[in-house]
Amino acid sequence: MGLAKDFKQRYGPWAVVTGASSGIGEQFARLLAAEGIHLILVARRASVLESLAEGLRQQHSIQVEVLSLDLGSADFVDTLLETCAGLDVGLVVSNAGVAAKGEYLDMEPGELTHLLNVNCRAPMLLARAFLPGLTERGVGGFLITGSLEGFQAYPYSIPYAATKAFVHSLGEGLWGELKDSGIDVLVLAPGATDTELLPLSGMDVRDMPMGVMSAESVAQIGLERLQAGPTVIAGWLNRLMMGMLLAMPRRWSILAGGKGIKDAMEKSRARQQQEKADR
Repeated sequence: MGLAKDFKQRYGPWAVVTGASSGIGEQFARLLAAEGIHLILVARRASVLESLAEGLRQQHSIQVEVLSLDLGSADFVDTLLETCAGLDVGLVVSNAGVAAKGEYLDMEPGELTHLLNVNCRAPMLLARAFLPGLTERGVGGFLITGSLEGFQAYPYSIPYAATKAFVHSLGEGLWGELKDSGIDVLVLAPGATDTELLPLSGMDVRDMPMGVMSAESVAQIGLERLQAGPTVIAGWLNRLMMGMLLAMPRRWSILAGGKGIKDAMEKSRARQQQEKADR
């Protein structure tokens, strides 16, 4: 399914996508390439990015710049801006993110610092770096990938939920300041999505209580609803679940959310142990 007829005119000719090597970020890249938009793809895994870029060049006859970059590094913005120099960037998709699941007191300080840098510091600096140019051109977009966990606290996912709450506040505040500038700002809030982030967090897609959405469908919703800011929840079932949680007394919703995550983690751990024993 294609995007709006004027999408390229509004958000092209170039777009930046972070976290583009897999999952939702990869699907953002594929959907934008199908619209004929040139891409600057950012992620840490250079070989994966190069493979994706070559396929998009051949399939859609677009230009693709690849930048192997850790968004947790101190000077990532300077490196990215050097790559984008002279390019007319009309859309920035701040999608890169890392997760951490489990008991907070078991997490290492270094892990927490990295998560904070990638999930919070990076989108804040990306917005500051690119929004002046976008506002000067008078049209464009800035999309940040948030999460259902950005709406409230989640025990057993404390740092991830906290960083996504920051992302939501950042994006919604930018939307409020820029709503009359011609720049569309959107926070896209997915629920469980079939990406590498789930297994890396020790969770199995088969154990998600509300099921999972495909990365392609989440990215499609984000691009289709870019003008519908400040925040869009991906998927009707996720909207229903979050509406129910937010209607509860706060302490109930926090405990319910934490129980859902803990139960899914325990099921996934038991499944992995059983599958290991069966080998």
